[in-house]
Amino acid sequence: MTNGTIAAPPAGVQFYRPETTKAPYSQVVRVGDILYVSGQLGVNQDGKVVGDMGVQAKAAMDNISAALGRVGSGMDAVFKCTVMLTDMTQWAAFNQVYVSYFKPDRLPGRSAMGVGALPLGAGVEVECWAYAPK
Repeated sequence: MTNGTIAAPPAGVQFYRPETTKAPYSQVVRVGDILYVSGQLGVNQDGKVVGDMGVQAKAAMDNISAALGRVGSGMDAVFKCTVMLTDMTQWAAFNQVYVSYFKPDRLPGRSAMGVGALPLGAGVEVECWAYAPK
C-alpha cells in the first residue's frame, strides 16, 4: 500500500485465486517461471477434513495436483515440497501416499515438520513449488 492506494503487483508476478474460495490467500502465485502452491489440507471439495492420514494425504496431494492443473501445470513440475504433520508417528502413512504422486527418479526436495495444530483440525498440510516456464 502506498499513500492509501494498493500498488500493482511487480512485473512477472501473477496471483491465482479460485472465485469460489473465501479464504484470504491465493492458491497459486507465479513469480517468473516458479509456481508457489499454498498449503493444501487433507480436505474434500466441501472443505471438510476427511478420514485417517492416508485419506488426508491423498486429498492434500490431489488438491495440490488440482491447483497446478488450474494454471496449466502438473505434478511433474514440482521440485520442492514442505509437509506439516500434527502427528509425526503418521510419517510412514503419509510417505506411502506421497511417493505415488511422483516418478521414482524425480522425487522433489522436501522439508517436513511436526506442528501443534493445523486449520480445521487437519492432520496434514502440504505446500509445493513447481518450475513452469512460460
